Amino acid sequence: MDYRVLLYYKYTTLDDPETFATEHLEFCKDLELKGRILVSTEGINGTVSGTVEATDKYMEQLKSDDRFKGITFKVDEAEGHAFKKMHVRPREEIVALDLEDDVDPRELTGNYLSPKEFREALLSDDTVVIDARNDYEYDLGHFRGSVRPDITRFRDLPDWIKENKEQFMDKKIVTYCTGGIRCEKFSGYLLKEGFEDVGQLEGGIATYGKDPEVKGELWDGKMYVFDERISVEVNQVDKTVVGKEWFDGTPCERYINCSNPECNKQILVSEENEERYLGACTHECATHENNRYVKKHDISEEEKAARLENFKNLVSQ
Repeated sequence: MDYRVLLYYKYTTLDDPETFATEHLEFCKDLELKGRILVSTEGINGTVSGTVEATDKYMEQLKSDDRFKGITFKVDEAEGHAFKKMHVRPREEIVALDLEDDVDPRELTGNYLSPKEFREALLSDDTVVIDARNDYEYDLGHFRGSVRPDITRFRDLPDWIKENKEQFMDKKIVTYCTGGIRCEKFSGYLLKEGFEDVGQLEGGIATYGKDPEVKGELWDGKMYVFDERISVEVNQVDKTVVGKEWFDGTPCERYINCSNPECNKQILVSEENEERYLGACTHECATHENNRYVKKHDISEEEKAARLENFKNLVSQ
């Protein structure tokens, strides 16, 4: 394949994120990369796509910059670009946990576990494995036996921990996320909250799935990614589907956004049911005046009314 997708981050000091973002955007555009990069005084967090030649030059440039010394790239082969545009944006944090007393992973973070060590933790009865991602990411795929936090945003994770602190406080905690960046802060937060034995999957799921020894074992479903691909495979040993179709509960790994732009909820839906329910998650969303599915497919009022009847039949089942 002629293209790649790079996933990476580095906690480091950037004195002037605004200027860096402007200059870095031009550098990425010169290489014809596309993607999404966040920068702040605490570092860089990005995922970009481009040709093999362009991504090689990009990685070489960052590795030669002393500020990013030791940066690690997770590399996926791709058939084309995984993004439509190129964005580099300055932010307060490169991953938003919104803590009053922020965590600096360079000073405080959980123990790093290799894929092999993490697999052992998954099999241990003495360990609680907490998914540090959002609920819709977990629903598509997760490590077998891991805990699903009831959150839709990473910044809500501390509140969820406080609500469930008693059941986890005396346990050995291991956490994981897509590429490792969220766990760096989350594991440090757990330590600040008084948890004593905290570990994290080094390099995240993306690294675990490529490890030649574990081969993604004990992962069920697919890994959610924040680009045009939506999901990628992880388990090379005994793949299973854990995603459930929004309307009928059948196995499904196809995510869409609700067609109501004011809702935009991500739901797992088959092509058949997307058509049947006008791409919406509820009757209310299906009837929204700006329903994107209706506009895109130029659905007549008569046909729209007929499909809305499907929601009535759904309720009666």
